[in-house]
Amino acid sequence: MHAETISHSRTRTARTILHTAARLSTAATLLLALSAPVWGQTLPPRVTREIDMSGPRFGLTMLSAGNVDKLKEHEITVRPLISQFGWQFERRLYTNGDGTTALTEWIPLLSGLEQGQALPSLNWLVGVRTNRGAEFGIGPNITPLGVGLVLTGGVTVRSGGLNIPLNFAVVSSQSGARISIMTGFNLRR
Repeated sequence: MHAETISHSRTRTARTILHTAARLSTAATLLLALSAPVWGQTLPPRVTREIDMSGPRFGLTMLSAGNVDKLKEHEITVRPLISQFGWQFERRLYTNGDGTTALTEWIPLLSGLEQGQALPSLNWLVGVRTNRGAEFGIGPNITPLGVGLVLTGGVTVRSGGLNIPLNFAVVSSQSGARISIMTGFNLRR
């Protein structure tokens, strides 16, 4: 008799599951039918046009004494003034009617090439550019010195389709501050 009770209980559970599935299926069908007018609507225009603002970047960085000492701990010897060469990958997130743009940038760089070193760094910035070209950003910085926070500001000068950024950046980290001045160019495509 015990086996009959278990079998009857399993049959009842299976019926409950099937009944619940049928109700959910009916509810989903009704929801789709009622939302049919939504499918016929047109999407609003894009908030911003995508423009590729990627291009080369180069500049100079002044290392603090703490930065130079930290690199020596890793058997890397450099003078306090080092070169920077890299590429900026930029993506617009939003542009409003007056031309103010929210954007994000990834900037991988190699430093110290003039001193026979290839010190990599990676910066990820989130920022704003005004319609007159003033720009500000903040984000993480990763180098052989460790991680830090980069704050940057500058201006992008436009000449036809050519954009020339001039940026000043300060990176704070446990080993001290680094100050950079960077420029480059990109073509509006």
